[in-house]
Amino acid sequence: MAIPATQLRPGMIIKHNDQLHTVFKVEHRTPGNLRAFIQAKLRNLKSGAMFEHRFRSADAIEKVVVDEVPMEFLYADGDDYYFMNPQDYEQMVLKSSTLGDAVEYLTPNLQIKVSYHDGQPVGIELPQTVDLEVVETEPGLKSATASSVTKPAKTETGLVVQVPPFINAGEKIRVDTSEGAYLSRA
Repeated sequence: MAIPATQLRPGMIIKHNDQLHTVFKVEHRTPGNLRAFIQAKLRNLKSGAMFEHRFRSADAIEKVVVDEVPMEFLYADGDDYYFMNPQDYEQMVLKSSTLGDAVEYLTPNLQIKVSYHDGQPVGIELPQTVDLEVVETEPGLKSATASSVTKPAKTETGLVVQVPPFINAGEKIRVDTSEGAYLSRA
């Protein structure tokens, strides 16, 4: 199934140069007056080698059809991430090397889909948005309204997101999983 490069998401499995790759990180870049492109960090599923590749926005990318099983994230223990199948309550463990940047969006009880190819778990597909709690940020300004000014905020998972100045520690924010960008308060 071919999709445009602009629909790449972390955790997707794609076919690139006739080999299967997991998408680790996706950045949409528009440098000045040049054409926009998609900078993607990919990991080869066979060799485990990681590399970055630039796709033009119009490039057709082959998304590999994999078996997707709905799972619920339970907890992390060091490098191991535990998931449970809500149908049969069977648990499975995935390493952070398999998950990539997707670990920055995992909160307990988050519903995700685990992708299987030839019976092996090869990655996960995150929802479009996740709600994360801000644990550390500069104090908010009372008179601040939504503007182009932002400040860094560290979330409960360790992800650092640029947020408007009125967001304070302890608040929940909605984050776009494809770009790691602040969307709104949750």
